Amino acid sequence: MVYSLAASTLTLAAPVGCDTSSAEGVEPTAAEAHGPSRVLVTGADEEMLVLEVTAANKVVVRLPRVEVGQGITTAVAMMIAEELDARLVDVDIPLAEARTKGNQYTGGSSSVRSLYGPARALAATARARLVTAAARRWHLPARSLRTRDTMVVAPDGRTATFGSLTTAAARIHRPDVSSKPKPASEHKVIGRPTGRIDARDIVMGKAKYAGDLEVAGAKPTVVARPPTLGGRLVSVDDRAARAMPGVHAVVKVAGGVAVVAESFHHAFKARDALRITWRPGPLASLSDAAIRSRLRAAVPSVGAPPRGSAQVEGEFEFAFVSHAPMEVLTAVADVRADRAEVWFSSQTPMDARESIASAIGLPKSKVRVHVVRGGGSFGRRLNYDAAIEAALISKAARRPVKLMWSRGDDIRHGRMRGASHHRIRASHERGRVVAFSHAMASVSESYERQGVAVQGVAVRGGVTTVAAGPLPSDSGLYNFGRVSGSSGSVELAMPLGAWRSVDSGTMRTAEEIVVDEVAAELGKDPVAFRRGTLRNKAVKAVLDKVAAAGHWGRRLPSGQAQGVAVHEEYGSCVACLVEIDATDPKNPRVTKVVMAADVGTAVNPRGLEAQLMGTAVDGISTVLRAGLHIDRGAVREGSFADFRYARQQHSPLHFEAHIVPSRREPGGAGELGVPAAAGAVANAYARATRTKPRRFPINF
Repeated sequence: MVYSLAASTLTLAAPVGCDTSSAEGVEPTAAEAHGPSRVLVTGADEEMLVLEVTAANKVVVRLPRVEVGQGITTAVAMMIAEELDARLVDVDIPLAEARTKGNQYTGGSSSVRSLYGPARALAATARARLVTAAARRWHLPARSLRTRDTMVVAPDGRTATFGSLTTAAARIHRPDVSSKPKPASEHKVIGRPTGRIDARDIVMGKAKYAGDLEVAGAKPTVVARPPTLGGRLVSVDDRAARAMPGVHAVVKVAGGVAVVAESFHHAFKARDALRITWRPGPLASLSDAAIRSRLRAAVPSVGAPPRGSAQVEGEFEFAFVSHAPMEVLTAVADVRADRAEVWFSSQTPMDARESIASAIGLPKSKVRVHVVRGGGSFGRRLNYDAAIEAALISKAARRPVKLMWSRGDDIRHGRMRGASHHRIRASHERGRVVAFSHAMASVSESYERQGVAVQGVAVRGGVTTVAAGPLPSDSGLYNFGRVSGSSGSVELAMPLGAWRSVDSGTMRTAEEIVVDEVAAELGKDPVAFRRGTLRNKAVKAVLDKVAAAGHWGRRLPSGQAQGVAVHEEYGSCVACLVEIDATDPKNPRVTKVVMAADVGTAVNPRGLEAQLMGTAVDGISTVLRAGLHIDRGAVREGSFADFRYARQQHSPLHFEAHIVPSRREPGGAGELGVPAAAGAVANAYARATRTKPRRFPINF
């Protein structure tokens, strides 16, 4: 089992105001399961957190973010337990359904950063009120009381559980003790490596995902989709499918033809029996070579170099990449004439609710979106294609449905990281870099699933080149004199979406390769060169840590080498050292990964270590082996058999993560390690093979 924790976010809000009732068979919330809950504190900030304590002494804070395996519920539970002096086992963090206002966005490595203050303040206020309630019950000075193990303790040993005090505590507006959060020096839970609070449920199969829900009447549903991206239905002969056992309905939808059946086995069998004629999509004449050519042409000029300087230049290509979360996309929808309920895993439930309401023609006040835990995301669940489709199918079929996209559905028709082309030039003079230019072009993300429309541009033949603009980010990580960047874009009518680390995963990888090549040109060691040019002391510190822990510079056999890279983002920084065995360049194996990160306060160091481990696997995958090909407007890959993400046999034999101690407030962590890991893998491969890799993944 691999534990993982990314950025976390907690928020609680008022009910959505929907007059629908919950469907049968859905598990009750933690508060409902332990009896009537009582609100003790309501936050007044954008997070709108609400803290409840049940009669069974359970502390309940409903999370308006989504748990997709990153460990967010554990991180938030730790914040609450810290300030309340509650046992971690007594803290429940169920997921909030879509609200009408506030912040419910899970992404951008922002969750822990945005929740750290509000969650702790909420719990500290609750603690002050509970202590005051106990003091008044016992007629003792509030300052003489202590809290531990989800109860208040008197000097004489008397105890009162939080659950027994919450009604009285809720009426207290001016506590008799301080309601300020603890200083970091007093933390006993925050900063302690902690196992996930949901680990046992996951291992035992008790954790509920969308596919596990038993909503009354919801029948398994699958969709027959076109062979090309954006292909259109011309005709369908569904007589054979309708006549098959277990088939309840066959309906046309924007993306193809849906089959509703008694089981997924029946649904897939009937789907395969459909006789469909498709019209090719708008990219049917386009394949990889043409896309790469268009991207190369769209890269802006890097301008003229400084006079008298020498140049190190490189052009880099990055392929499309699928998110491929382990749990395939699944959504349950029950759409009636006057109301609707939808259950799915969403990073943007408020936006999803509005879009679903628009698609099915209902006011959003009549649509209820239940957020369900997800088995992975990496940015995929920022979009809600499957939920909209499920709602439309339910409406057309006039019955609840449980829609599942197969692995092939999502890889061939789902969102993906856009391909990109980068042109970088480093100008050096007298042993130092005096100018650094990075120009790039990527396939744009302006695609809209419904109607395959491209926003704001006229598309001819499915592709348009957009004018150049500034790069999404210019880090200024190194003291490289005049740093400049610009970007172009190629519009393709294909489904793109934010992939873990978004632009940084390709931009920093390319830049770190050039940094290594500049060091070689100047005859300097890659680590020493970085140390002499990095601007930030914190980045130098994590670089020094991996160099020492990973024994940088140690002798390795021929065909093996080390590589290093650094990255700074989200108020955090990271360094990665990789050792690779590329004796067979077509089958390289990363044998060792050492990472060091400074993320400010690490709420759960064990979770952060798991996040870094995950980013190392991402770097190995996307640099060495995993990408998507486009063949005549269709995605070639369709499963993990040909979308070659790293498996156990490709994972490092040795992994270690070092977390730099800090009392700063948390920075972002979930996506932080991807660029450094990818850059280090690429640099290790280059040194081991004595080549200059330019197209990624290398073995594609």
